[in-house]
Amino acid sequence: MNNKAIGVFDSGVGGLTVVRALLETLPNEEIVYFGDTARVPYGTKSPSSILQFADENTKFLISKNVKLIVVACNTATAIALPKLQADYKVPVIGVIEPGADKAAASTINKKIGVIGTVRTVKSGAYSTAIEKIDPSISVFSTPCPLFVPLIEENWVDHEVTSIVIREYLDSLIGEGIDTLVLGCTHYPLISEAIRKCYPGIKIVDSAVSTALMVKKLLDKNDINRVAELTFSDRISIYLSDFSETFQELGERILKQKIIDNLHKVDVQDIS
Repeated sequence: MNNKAIGVFDSGVGGLTVVRALLETLPNEEIVYFGDTARVPYGTKSPSSILQFADENTKFLISKNVKLIVVACNTATAIALPKLQADYKVPVIGVIEPGADKAAASTINKKIGVIGTVRTVKSGAYSTAIEKIDPSISVFSTPCPLFVPLIEENWVDHEVTSIVIREYLDSLIGEGIDTLVLGCTHYPLISEAIRKCYPGIKIVDSAVSTALMVKKLLDKNDINRVAELTFSDRISIYLSDFSETFQELGERILKQKIIDNLHKVDVQDIS
């Protein structure tokens, strides 16, 4: 038994898709979320900056006395996860391995597409993870740098977003993929728009797979929380910059009012 919270961080609002999966999969657990909205997006930053941000975010969550940390950012997972796992005693879980497992299990024709930020795609992390599971799978990747800004502006249902989706993904579809990995936790917010453009494609969102991995770790180490909490007591959301768009998107993702759960943190205080 361990009634400490689970820490989660992301560059912005997208990591709340992982939080939603955690809340649904682990109904007794408390979540402390940090969204680094002052420095979003991470996907175009240098590896050294991403390492710095990930380290600062981890230290911030540890200051909140969490029992484990989920890196709910594909870019930070790809670049910083091994170092975080080596540097900190608290367990640290990323989102790439669970997503790769799910994709490998989903494909029938062994052709998988991966979309993500420039930095995630450049890292080759998904290709490496999927090929370790099944070397016969072909992985086709493309960066989609405009998706995060469009989502952060809440243009998830906008005509422009559909145009950008086709611009980025037509080439992947042309490779004959039957499965598409959303290699950024922001991207599930436009999954319906992607489905409308390409109805036959299986879409893999790593959030649920990540939540199941967290559950296994809690069960294995017997550190589950036993006390039930109300929603308002279950989640605290810290942001390095506040915007009404974050609140609107956050409530859309979590299907709850979150204004009373939001807290502003000066990014200088964690750097």
